[in-house]
Amino acid sequence: MRRAALALAAALLVLAGWLLCRPEPSVPTFSEVRAAHRPSDLPVLDRDGEVVQELRVDATVRRLAWAPLTEISSALQAAVIAAEDRRFYAHAGVDASSLLAAAWQQITSGSRRGASTITMQVAALLSPDLQAAGSRSLSQKWHQARRAWTLERRWSKAEILETYLNRVTFRGELQGVGAAAHVLFGKTPHGLGEAEAIVLAALVRSPNATRAVLSRRALALREAMGGTASTDEVLASTSRAREAPTARPRTALAAHAARHLAAGGLPLGPAPLRSTLDARVQRLAVASLHRQLSAVAEQHVRDGAVLVVDNASGEVLGYVGSSGGLSAAAQVDGVRARRQAGSTLKPFLYSLALERRLLTAGSLLDDAPLELATAGGLYRPENYDNRFRGLVSVRTALAGSLNVPAVKVLTLVGADAFVLRLRQLGFEGVTEAGDFYGPALALGSADVSLWELVNAYRTLANGGRWSALQLAPDQHPAGAARRVLDAQATYLVSMILGDRESRSGTFGLESPLGTRSWTAVKTGTSKDMRDNWCVGFSQRYTVGVWVGNFSGEAMRDVSGTTGAAPVWLEVMTWLHRDGASPPPPPPAGLLTRPVRFPGQGEPDRIEWFLQGTEPREALAELAEAPARIVAPVDGTIVALDPDIPSGRQRVLFERSASRRALRWLLDGSDVGPATHAIAWLPRPGKHILVLADGAARPIDSVSFEVRGSPESLED
Repeated sequence: MRRAALALAAALLVLAGWLLCRPEPSVPTFSEVRAAHRPSDLPVLDRDGEVVQELRVDATVRRLAWAPLTEISSALQAAVIAAEDRRFYAHAGVDASSLLAAAWQQITSGSRRGASTITMQVAALLSPDLQAAGSRSLSQKWHQARRAWTLERRWSKAEILETYLNRVTFRGELQGVGAAAHVLFGKTPHGLGEAEAIVLAALVRSPNATRAVLSRRALALREAMGGTASTDEVLASTSRAREAPTARPRTALAAHAARHLAAGGLPLGPAPLRSTLDARVQRLAVASLHRQLSAVAEQHVRDGAVLVVDNASGEVLGYVGSSGGLSAAAQVDGVRARRQAGSTLKPFLYSLALERRLLTAGSLLDDAPLELATAGGLYRPENYDNRFRGLVSVRTALAGSLNVPAVKVLTLVGADAFVLRLRQLGFEGVTEAGDFYGPALALGSADVSLWELVNAYRTLANGGRWSALQLAPDQHPAGAARRVLDAQATYLVSMILGDRESRSGTFGLESPLGTRSWTAVKTGTSKDMRDNWCVGFSQRYTVGVWVGNFSGEAMRDVSGTTGAAPVWLEVMTWLHRDGASPPPPPPAGLLTRPVRFPGQGEPDRIEWFLQGTEPREALAELAEAPARIVAPVDGTIVALDPDIPSGRQRVLFERSASRRALRWLLDGSDVGPATHAIAWLPRPGKHILVLADGAARPIDSVSFEVRGSPESLED
């Protein structure tokens, strides 16, 4: 054995001499290594430079910003040196005594003992050719030793130790002390205590060790270095280090916004992504949404989204894409996902009717049962509370979100015209012709996103001028702001949406829609309570909230004021905490006139009118939608049954309500007055039914066909 040891020592001396005579290998400078460091998580900053999200850009490792040695706990430095290289400050890169001891142990017992110094490990970390898994060959060991000697001559000990602590793997994907300290202990490298430092140092040698093995090694290291941490402290730190999840980011306030920012391309260097977000608004929106969804969780509501924008600039201040841990599909972005709009599209429908001077804010609409013929059969809209109110003013109908009057307004302006207006407002999901949506378009049958909806309401806030929203501060939307809505009609709609008294018949005087200062707001609930919206604006901000379920499941008994509205109210109130929000000034071209509603249940008032639409008298005028043929539906095929007496086989001619004197024309012949439905005895063939006025001018028409043999008509 003695002879073998002497031979080994001689061989090492010869190897050292040979290595010293060789030209120095190429190694990077410390500055180059530090400059090339790239965190795996890219910080996303708000408008003031505060981190609101960390975005994972390297899926292979978890690595945070470079930590200078002066910002790393001295306890960790001491523990790592004690565990990995006790003679770190005494050797010149290769510890000959450790090499001899390792070789001797191999000869005498056949077991391996690590002999690589911290400097040698740094050399391997910086050289891809030395990072192969498993034992290195003798040639690789030579190259590793040579580079370690070169590093020692060109770098300081502090630089070597700093690089080691920033590049070594502690557990799983965690590379570097920054990631390890944060993920395993929720601390910065500077804040690590002795027990935590000992556990991290023990992890370096065996990153995937079980808790039992790690505990033994940590306690042994404490004894070897003369540590003062108690056994309980070491064991508690061991448990925490083994059980902590490794994938969560340090800051996660705006995950969905960060993804959209990154979609434009990540920066090449370590520079963070900047956004227009306001961290204070973002935190408030996240907290408010969580509180509200927790309050209505028993009503089967799990998901939600919030969007807050600045009206003047279009900059996004708050962007909450989901409810996070409350959601079963937290990765879905509720701000961009399209859902049925419910009643939130009504303001744009009424704006179009006012702009075209088809209605005024004081016009009367008949809120009564209505049947409309559609390709799928008869369409019978109902109000949310299943009540009809008779004649109501446009102001009351819009403020109270009444459905039947809205459908009648759609028949006035035309579905195709409304579709075009929605596209002009940026609703890119409204791609079909008006006939595809039918009369249900007035009640929000089209799919829209919160992003689109908030910007459309921002257009109302800006007097009818539309421009794109901005999430990045250096974003320059294509094209300047363009006028989409008439300024006078927009003002009228805004004032109606801000009229607490006019909406009180539906929502009450005290509800989450009422703010301390002026705001205009609208709620919406889609069919079967699958989506609930609340969108509104002040002069300065527009806030939109959606709640529901990403799965499409229905909520239970969630109305406009109990679902999204409380979040809207809390955010809007906070935004105006330092001052009131005054109503916008009226644009030119508007005037006021007194209006009386005798016997209609609405008090007399002073109403706004577009110039030229003011009534000649103070009495409100009835706004009536054109009459339509309700039955038969256009394209109907009637099949006659020979086994049924002809007297019992009739085709019903029915029209919608109208106060005008109208008549039925069938195939050009006058059938009679259309004061009520009539039952026509069918005859085979193709027919055209026309609803005409007293001068025989067509108002509506349908075609239908009767099939069957003439004999089937005989009694």
